[in-house]
Amino acid sequence: MATLLLVIHLIVCMFLIFIVLIQSGKGAELGAAFGGSSQTLFGARGAATFFSKMTTVAAVIFMITSLSLAVIAAKGGSVVKKVPVTTEQKSNIPQGTTGPVQGAQPLQPAQPAGKGAPTAPPSK
Repeated sequence: MATLLLVIHLIVCMFLIFIVLIQSGKGAELGAAFGGSSQTLFGARGAATFFSKMTTVAAVIFMITSLSLAVIAAKGGSVVKKVPVTTEQKSNIPQGTTGPVQGAQPLQPAQPAGKGAPTAPPSK
């Protein structure tokens, strides 16, 4: 059900984008309005065109499918509640292996106290 609704939603979305892009805008004469236009700027245009009716129908279907998908997603519950909680952490190191772990830096041996080590000041 949700998959079918999602497919319908995507088809309507693409159709809505297409139908809006092929129309000329209602305010397209806005630039010509200051130079003198034969039509009113935002006034009545007369009867609605076929494209404007199709845009309205597509927009209503888009809103209905969006709302339906949101309701279906909300009924599914939270993803956080579905994740099992484990207390132990698994290691990627196989059991019984010996040797260094890849990417680990080897430990440096400590410097001997005789050479290069700072000395304490002499006491009186």
